[in-house]
Amino acid sequence: MSKQNNVKIILHVDMNAYFCSVACLLNPVLRGKAFAIGRENSYRGVISSASYEARALGIHSAQSLKEAYDLVPDLIVVHLDYSYYLEYHQKFLKILNEYSKLVEVASIDEAYLDITEMSQTRHPLVIAKEIQMRILKEAGLSCSIGIAPTLFLAKMASDMKKPLGITVLRKRDVQKLLYPLSVSDIYGIGKKTYPSLISNDIKTIADFMNPLNKEKIIRLIGQNTYEYAYSHILGNSSNVVDPNRRSESESISTSQTFDRIINTSIEVLYELRKMTREMVNKLNNSHYFTKTITITLRNVDFKTITRSKSIDYTDDFDTIYDVVVDLVEEHYKDEPLRLLGVGLSNLKEEKDLPKEYNLFTLLDENEKQIEINRIIKEYQKKYGEKALFQAKKKNL
Repeated sequence: MSKQNNVKIILHVDMNAYFCSVACLLNPVLRGKAFAIGRENSYRGVISSASYEARALGIHSAQSLKEAYDLVPDLIVVHLDYSYYLEYHQKFLKILNEYSKLVEVASIDEAYLDITEMSQTRHPLVIAKEIQMRILKEAGLSCSIGIAPTLFLAKMASDMKKPLGITVLRKRDVQKLLYPLSVSDIYGIGKKTYPSLISNDIKTIADFMNPLNKEKIIRLIGQNTYEYAYSHILGNSSNVVDPNRRSESESISTSQTFDRIINTSIEVLYELRKMTREMVNKLNNSHYFTKTITITLRNVDFKTITRSKSIDYTDDFDTIYDVVVDLVEEHYKDEPLRLLGVGLSNLKEEKDLPKEYNLFTLLDENEKQIEINRIIKEYQKKYGEKALFQAKKKNL
């Protein structure tokens, strides 16, 4: 790996079967068994993740539970509270932050870090191996690491050896290491896109990069997607690890497909209230505030509507749930539903909140109420007791 000043050295650290690994740490009996993360005791919903033993039997993420049970009738399915995944996320992130000030979280189970500076005195492979072993020893998690001069190539490299692999991918190695791979391995090519490429004889990355296939590929996936993938594979993409890149777009969400039909506002709000409480607990545990609240409603004909509303940054349950109620009252038309969901997005840590974040959004509930009462009393004293009053909250 070159140590020239103009060449970045970037690691992509990817936890191996993260959700299943955390489940094994909490319940060691699961180790070595074919199991998946999903809804327990139900044929509804989909698989979130599968252990390597389950994957060997054809189980995979996004697979319906019914299909999974058809393949493996004795498949073990477990569900864990999201807070456990956040807890272990913080554990491995703490280790990464000891190696670089430039750590970019890509998702709950992966991150990029720029080790260019440290690599001036230590070999990148030595650093990567040390990080890998520390995460295994201190957090109990296995990971694969890609080392490359760009984020895209580092991501591609980390996928090449799993579990517990380390792969170096330099620009001059692209043709040797990437070209033989399937087009399905190109990061950013969706699951609905690569089958059409394969069915049209664009089977490998070498086929994709062949200029003779350019026009055909553009017809299949569009010029923008083609140019994005083509340039990124050649190494002509970002080498900037930005710790704040995803701070505006991070989100958490939950949804549930019901065995029964939900067809009244009372039922909808009852279920969404529980989901909102779960989301706010996650928000509070990770010390985040949200700006945008989203509800998802899917009817028995599988028609889905998603509606959102943005407010001042908050981590308060009542404030967030009031928005959920408003969205339901505005958009739910008493039709039978089979799926409900709540999402919180535009998340920020308190230290990163906008400067205009004011008294009312920072004070706790008691302090807020005291301030509100003080303002109301001052206004009533000046204009009369009936001039201003606080509406009572709805009890749902």
